[in-house]
Amino acid sequence: MMELKTLNSVPPIKPPPGHNLFPTLNSPEKTLTFHKFLVLFLTFIAYAAFHASRKPPSIVKSVLGPEVRVVNGTDGMIVGNGWVPFEGPSGPHRLGELDLAFLLAYSIGMYFAGHIGDNIDLRIFLTFGMLGSGVLVIGFGLGYFLDVHWLGFFLIVQILCGLFQSIGWPCVVAVMGNWFGKAKRGLIMGVWNSNTSVGNIIGSLVASSVLSFGWGWSFLLPGIFILVVAALVYVFLVVSPDHVGLELASKEIEMNVEGVALVGSETGEAGEEGVVEPEMEGAGAIGFLQAWKLPGVAPFAFCLFFSKLVAYTFLYWLPFYLRQTVVAGVQLSHQNAGILSTIFDIGGVVGGVLAGVTSDIIEARGVTSIVFLLLSIPSLLCYRIYGSVSMFTNITLMLISGALVNGPYSLITTAVSADLGTQSLIKGNSRALATVSAIIDGTGSVGAALGPLLAGYISTRGWNSVFFMLILSITIASLFLIPIVNNEIKEKLNEGKWLWISVIKR
Repeated sequence: MMELKTLNSVPPIKPPPGHNLFPTLNSPEKTLTFHKFLVLFLTFIAYAAFHASRKPPSIVKSVLGPEVRVVNGTDGMIVGNGWVPFEGPSGPHRLGELDLAFLLAYSIGMYFAGHIGDNIDLRIFLTFGMLGSGVLVIGFGLGYFLDVHWLGFFLIVQILCGLFQSIGWPCVVAVMGNWFGKAKRGLIMGVWNSNTSVGNIIGSLVASSVLSFGWGWSFLLPGIFILVVAALVYVFLVVSPDHVGLELASKEIEMNVEGVALVGSETGEAGEEGVVEPEMEGAGAIGFLQAWKLPGVAPFAFCLFFSKLVAYTFLYWLPFYLRQTVVAGVQLSHQNAGILSTIFDIGGVVGGVLAGVTSDIIEARGVTSIVFLLLSIPSLLCYRIYGSVSMFTNITLMLISGALVNGPYSLITTAVSADLGTQSLIKGNSRALATVSAIIDGTGSVGAALGPLLAGYISTRGWNSVFFMLILSITIASLFLIPIVNNEIKEKLNEGKWLWISVIKR
């Protein structure tokens, strides 16, 4: 059995202030089901607010960067300078470096945030991250009103904002893992993880709607939104059932990534909800390197590196691409390009739910992920080739591409992270979940930082080169999943399932 390093015990955590203001929120007045829905809502809207505040940079790219007019349907000609220091032919490069500053800080901060989150009150830590993010997003927008043209200002704001934003994901995933067991985790997490796409849609619509008043407004409103949500999280979020005297009535045997049952992890089945003692009192977080050695963590982390590279390239550059692309003989305005880009995120909602449901049905996260990744390759090719034929074709292919690209990204960052972070090899130490989710999403975020940077440089050579980079990344992401998929298939065959595969091999 692997020995896992633990830190000092953490003192008991008190219920949030809202439970003192509204005593009826405590048990037995409110049931476990009520608290589950409340946690689901609060974590959903919290991370949606994080993503809404990330969207403005992609919406204002076409305004900050040089004005490009499409010639002969495909080639672009610079006709305007843009906002200094993002003007001229090197403008897209500077914008790509801006994305790199944010996402690199985000990915580095993710590793530390997960480990810190395992050792302090997640509600306080999450609120701290949201407040810092809101202030810095507003600060970026003030660059417009204060007529700031110093590149260093924008870089510093983005770096600090990336560090604060990195706090969000490990916290919300850890809280969800505390409240929801493994049963139907793919479906629950698939629906819940639509928070990223919903946040992107909110951010795109809000930022696009006020863009005509000045690009600074596109930052102010999302910044205010996340500050308001931070207040709700601080007042009402309950991190774990035992913080309000409740217990999950469940009994399950956790499986490792290969599908083999590990040490039984019974969570103390209860006939009905009641006041209980906190489980594993004094348990500490596992070490960073020990978490990397857990089965399945490294393959999924590196797979997410490349799949998130693709997803975040679309997140940060799709409105800019649509602005420079003629659709049905018409070049879109800044506002319409931003609004149209939300179709990709709508597809992401569908893809996340579909991937979660599929993985629950076939009980194989790796197989589900690799199928979505492979199908996304022809989808992206078709979108690049036929997306300009008509608006209907563009919307349809963008919707399909969004579903296939975001499906495995959503599944790995939610259900897979929760599975790996609560497997019985950790001896029931649920506080390891934030560390595992931070490792997986932190590694993915390094890819997320690299993708937009490369797109900024490669796009000056033509968008065909950008799409080639995306397809190559998806192919590499699929390769990392082959060992996991192979083990999942073998386990299903040993269980007497998926026998049609053995027939095909013959």
